[in-house]
Amino acid sequence: MLDFLPAPLRGVIASLLLALNTILLCSFLFCVALIKALPFAITQRVAGWLMSHTHEAWISNNKGWMNLVRRTRWHLSGLQGLDYKHSYLITSNHQSWVDILVLQYVLNRRIQPLKFFLKQELIWVPVIGLAWWALGFPFMKRYSKAYLAKHPEKKGKDLETTRKTCAKFRNNPVGIFNFVEGTRFTESKHAQQQSPFKYLLKPKAGGIAFVLDAMGEQLESIVNVTIHYPAGRPGFWDLLCGNVRDVVVHFEELKIPQQFIGKNYDQDGEYRLQFQGWINQLWLDKDALLEQMHREYPAKH
Repeated sequence: MLDFLPAPLRGVIASLLLALNTILLCSFLFCVALIKALPFAITQRVAGWLMSHTHEAWISNNKGWMNLVRRTRWHLSGLQGLDYKHSYLITSNHQSWVDILVLQYVLNRRIQPLKFFLKQELIWVPVIGLAWWALGFPFMKRYSKAYLAKHPEKKGKDLETTRKTCAKFRNNPVGIFNFVEGTRFTESKHAQQQSPFKYLLKPKAGGIAFVLDAMGEQLESIVNVTIHYPAGRPGFWDLLCGNVRDVVVHFEELKIPQQFIGKNYDQDGEYRLQFQGWINQLWLDKDALLEQMHREYPAKH
């Protein structure tokens, strides 16, 4: 434990450990990717296994420096029943970039490492973009409504591409992650949206519907996660400095309604309204749970 050190010094140490962890494991990952490129089933299976465990090792090492700079108190509930051998769609409220490391910290080796649907352009991010590609993160190309109006022949091509990308997960368990709000909660965004929720932004149902359309039959269930920071929303520097004292996380496993699988969200208006209603009800329940969390775990000064 380094809590006897000044917070900025802890932040520098954690930053160096994070950078070293990323450089070393990404270097190994790129070597494994060369093996995976060989046209042999056995080498591809071995490379896939090594990549998955390298991903988990990176998360475990991050857990190490997180514990080193601060022994955070974790208040967890609802984790029972998750199975490493199953595929899940995971979603959560979004308050900070810390959310991602919180989810990785808690879910590492309980389920498969989380994979995010990424915009195709992000593959060009130095080092990390290649790592995402090597780990098999699904890259997607979404066309705007304006673009589709000019190029109607492209309609449905984004979903077709995503289905092809997801086909490689068909025989392997996977954890697909999506932030339904689409962006981090701030008071200004909340006011701008005129959000009907107290602690949440308006949900964007299209992202989850897109995943269900592409690979819904493979998914065991949706894991609905609610995160609360009693001391207020932390920034990433707060995490590095060890200033995150308490984290409250609730997990709720939801069976996917059969009527929502294999439908086209963009083209089926009736389905779209039903699905939006379902997501809105989940968000009403999540907002009520956050209200309860604020009462049970008030800010400590």
